[in-house]
Amino acid sequence: MKFNQASADLFIPDGAGPDSAHDRVTHLGIGAHSDDLEFMALHGIIECYQKSDKWFGGITCTNGSGSPRSGDYAGLSDAELVELRLQEQRDAAVIGQYALMAQLGYSSSQVKDATQRAPVVDDIVAVLRATQPETVYTHNPFDKHPTHVAVFLAAIEAIRRLPTELRPARVFGCEVWRGLDWLPDKFKLRHDVSAHPQLSGELAACFKSQVSGGKRYDLAVQGRYLANATFDDAHAVDAATRVSYAIDLTCLTRSDGPSVQEFVHAVLSEFSDTINEGL
Repeated sequence: MKFNQASADLFIPDGAGPDSAHDRVTHLGIGAHSDDLEFMALHGIIECYQKSDKWFGGITCTNGSGSPRSGDYAGLSDAELVELRLQEQRDAAVIGQYALMAQLGYSSSQVKDATQRAPVVDDIVAVLRATQPETVYTHNPFDKHPTHVAVFLAAIEAIRRLPTELRPARVFGCEVWRGLDWLPDKFKLRHDVSAHPQLSGELAACFKSQVSGGKRYDLAVQGRYLANATFDDAHAVDAATRVSYAIDLTCLTRSDGPSVQEFVHAVLSEFSDTINEGL
């Protein structure tokens, strides 16, 4: 695999050869920032953890240079923070036993600008072609963070560039900057992330520059999982202790599927109808 950025990093935690690492990937996460995969694609990480027939691979598109910083990290330059966040993501890949971890090294401004996004899409296509995953986790179109939405668009475009036979069977849009508990039930996917609770904490702890630097993502994400599990159904006991929500985006990757705008309109219309019916 060749990437467009000289700063791009491909890391294989167990030292397997590139071809072997690519071939074993069954679940692939495509995230904007270091730590997004660990917070939004935990379902895929758990599905593959300590398995010999299932392997999680990751793509992080940006280098994190614009991240807020405080405390012990307040004096870091952008270059120092980029290097630190790259290593933090590598550490998470080791703990999560990923098949591979690709960090593409783009700035958020490059990813967000549609006129500069083509190289990002090209790099995602390269990883998809090499790994041919069955399942992909990425951001969802309702996310509040503009870089997350841009990565969602890049991921969908990349998948649609593939020949039909190479496209993943399932593509999930996951929650980060905006929960998906509001989704109408017909669109909502409930991912049980109850297994290996210690793993989630260990993964979050890798990202000290963020968690200790002024944003307690580790607590916030765990709180979301717990709340999702309890507030999912008012008329049934909890079926899981931790739940992450997602929306099925697979239809957007089909040649005859709806446009992103049509898909979003359908979901929001269903949500509006559900609320109005209750009133």
